[in-house]
Amino acid sequence: MADRLHVRGIFLPDETERDAWIVDGRLTFERPAGEAQTLAAGGWVLPGLVDCHCHIGLAPTGHVPDPEAQAGQARVDRDAGALLLRDAGSPVDNRSVQTRDDLPRLIRAGRHIARPKRYIRDLGVEVEPDELVGEVERQAARGDGWVKLAADWIDRATGDLAPVWPDDALAAAVTRAHELGARVAAHVFGEDALPGLIAAGIDSIEHGTGLTEDLIDAAQAAGCAVVPTLINIDNFPQIALAGSARFPRYAAHMRALFASSRERIRSAWEAGVPVFVGTDAGGSLPHGLVRDEIRALIGAGIPHADVIAQASWRGREWLGLPGLAEGAPADLIVYATDPRTDLSALYSPVRTVLRGAVVA
Repeated sequence: MADRLHVRGIFLPDETERDAWIVDGRLTFERPAGEAQTLAAGGWVLPGLVDCHCHIGLAPTGHVPDPEAQAGQARVDRDAGALLLRDAGSPVDNRSVQTRDDLPRLIRAGRHIARPKRYIRDLGVEVEPDELVGEVERQAARGDGWVKLAADWIDRATGDLAPVWPDDALAAAVTRAHELGARVAAHVFGEDALPGLIAAGIDSIEHGTGLTEDLIDAAQAAGCAVVPTLINIDNFPQIALAGSARFPRYAAHMRALFASSRERIRSAWEAGVPVFVGTDAGGSLPHGLVRDEIRALIGAGIPHADVIAQASWRGREWLGLPGLAEGAPADLIVYATDPRTDLSALYSPVRTVLRGAVVA
């Protein structure tokens, strides 16, 4: 293969048909000297897809500490088109993925921070509220600019979802993360934890099924983003069934959250809250489902073209990476048709290029 690669197509989001070259893993729109191998002579070119919520090193069967098994998870995501992943908390060290040029770029959040008996067992680091700031400092140092909090979970004393952290502890923790240059993502299903999270300055609400109209307005005003993971929310009825005998109030709440989830996420989008694409792969779901989440968000009523933008160049921008600009990393996919109007294009890429190299 030539040292220089050439792509011609309609580049998104500017919708300009142009030529681009890939030299030393980066894009240029100025023709370099020497020969270049043409990868595509037409089609639609856009930055690789983004899975903004997944868990490399976690599977439905449990922890995945083996680096080769983690690489397999990331490879499945890559082959579905996700060339950038935000790991939203992992119980194991997954930094080996970042050393592999053939795997998606990975932005890590360290381990979940939870309270004892208030989250999934053995998944997060468990601390009490007076230890939260210190643990945020540790996880901020372990991650790549993100910290993950478990912000609500079932309270067995009340038999329903309830906030995990007092509001003052949340405020101190988020403030400290921001001082350290990290953003904070929060797992939250219900309504009651959201006011404290939004007031604390939370950056990313994961799942967000509790976003009522007033909370949506507050989230929009505070600049929060939402990563709904709708294909994981589809598991709520089964979760409710499993807990219905012991915690009927919780089960009813989970069913209600599921029933209103699409409407609430669509309302958040319509109010101006950024909604990004995340699968929650690695928990109860396998990897490689970014296209399923795209379809789910479109099905929820968010415009097709907007979902593709959020899943590609806007998602990259949110996570701090450029799109298809001069000198940007050559992480791109070429499709025969415009995926903003033809969703089937996502399943038949003409070319996938990661770090300037063609992948399957």
